[in-house]
Amino acid sequence: MVGRRRRSIILPLLLPLLIYLSSSAAAASPLSTSSRWIVDGSGRRVKLACANWVSHLEPVVAEGLSKQPLGAISARIASLGFNCVRLTWPLFLATNDSLASLTVRQSFQGLGLADAISGIQANNPDILDLSLIETFQAVVSSLGDNDVMVILDNHLSKPGWCCGYSDGNGFFGDQYFDPDLWIHGLTRMATLFRGVGNVVGMSLRNELRGARQNVKDWYKYMQRGAEAVHASNPDVLVILSGLSYDKDLSFLNLDRPLNLSFSGKLVFELHWYAFSDGSAWASGNPNRVCGQVVGNLNRLSFFLLQRWPLLVSEFGVDQRGTNANDNRYLSCFAGVAADLDFDWALWTLVGSYYLREGVVGMIEYYGALDENWAELRNSSLFQRFRALQPPLKGPGLSETTPHKVIFHPATGLCVLRKSLLEPMKLGPCTESEAWNYTPQKVLSLKATYFCIQAVEVGKPAKLGIICTGSNSKWDIISESKMHLSSNTSNGASVCLDVDSDNTIVTSSCKCLSRDSKCDPSSQWFKLVESTRSLCATRTFDLLNSILDLPRKGLVGFLSS
Repeated sequence: MVGRRRRSIILPLLLPLLIYLSSSAAAASPLSTSSRWIVDGSGRRVKLACANWVSHLEPVVAEGLSKQPLGAISARIASLGFNCVRLTWPLFLATNDSLASLTVRQSFQGLGLADAISGIQANNPDILDLSLIETFQAVVSSLGDNDVMVILDNHLSKPGWCCGYSDGNGFFGDQYFDPDLWIHGLTRMATLFRGVGNVVGMSLRNELRGARQNVKDWYKYMQRGAEAVHASNPDVLVILSGLSYDKDLSFLNLDRPLNLSFSGKLVFELHWYAFSDGSAWASGNPNRVCGQVVGNLNRLSFFLLQRWPLLVSEFGVDQRGTNANDNRYLSCFAGVAADLDFDWALWTLVGSYYLREGVVGMIEYYGALDENWAELRNSSLFQRFRALQPPLKGPGLSETTPHKVIFHPATGLCVLRKSLLEPMKLGPCTESEAWNYTPQKVLSLKATYFCIQAVEVGKPAKLGIICTGSNSKWDIISESKMHLSSNTSNGASVCLDVDSDNTIVTSSCKCLSRDSKCDPSSQWFKLVESTRSLCATRTFDLLNSILDLPRKGLVGFLSS
């Protein structure tokens, strides 16, 4: 009996994890699209939660192989919850046979990178005398061995750091961007990886930009590129970037589709960084900036989710946590990412580079790994990315009726309630109850009479059963649309907040004026729709607390 009860408790706890793993492991069948979703052969959603792994710089070798064994890096990627890698490559790797046939040793010798050669000799001796194209294939294979999917991203033409406005790699017809050569390179790369099961997509070109960019040529050449890839490798998703450093897809209005001979494979991609909007996050009011930036993104790109998948193929922050512009942006990004539940790729996995912009061993502070590729650079920050990895909804994931989870972007956690007699706290979203947000603006536990109520400024919010008063109504306010505001029993206006112990409290609302020095992130919550399976033990604990009320005192509970 004890063993059976233990299994009945453990299985619901594991179910959300099993759902994510089954929907995210390297696909056993080619991926395709269904409306805005990426799906597997059975029609079940596969959410791409990717890391960018750089292989397009001058050495043309995936970064980090002088620091750690290839298999260890691939295994680490999987252990961090990523189911996918966006692996970058320069066009010349596929079009210049002299470059592609160089050995790793020769490439590094030509760049004077003796220490990197020694590091590869120590960590990956088997690849040192492989050609560059064979090494690229070995990286893809290693990721496949660890059930990690791969998107092949043509990052630029000439190997080097990307991306300058006038670097000759920006748009069709630029010095290093011959359209016919580009089509040839895409065809060769698509053919090379035809039948490689974990290669699930090809991104045709990174960050189109520069003085030549125009919509007419975008349609002309992107359609040619898409057709070439599909003809050479019909299994892969075909991923198209926009203009202006992949920030602008507004020209793709729903009345002007691409003219393609195939369907069910098209994905669009977007890049969104804090610096995409200069220093606005650090110098402006966070509520206002978040609202304005998201409104702009709705116009430029998010509207595509009405019909197609949208992969945010680059986003990221300085992982030292000291960049105010990045820090403010990240909470807004996380709220939107949870709400829209889009596919994404973090920039970047890379902890350091062999050679970047003339600097040997440059540290990448946007990297998830440290400079030795051994540990996470910022484990607490990384937990916020992990919260966005599992899918919240989509085809094949309708285990429960639609409900809300109350997501806290600044921590990547959700509002949890263990019992009616203890304060609500933040905890893993996989353990969240199902909440309902009614037309009367009541936040109630789904299928119960209990709702969240404001009690007093600075005090924990509570669950109550009399949900008609003003302290039970929660307005979504501020330009960020992430403040939940109510009134206490004595009429004070408050917002839902989190204290230092992760307890859910009510406090005076922050940053509703144009003050640029305040930080509202503790009060930002997003009511996110989900159809994921819920943890059965939450209902069990709630039932126990109700049964316990006569002993603890129902009158005391209702009047507290």
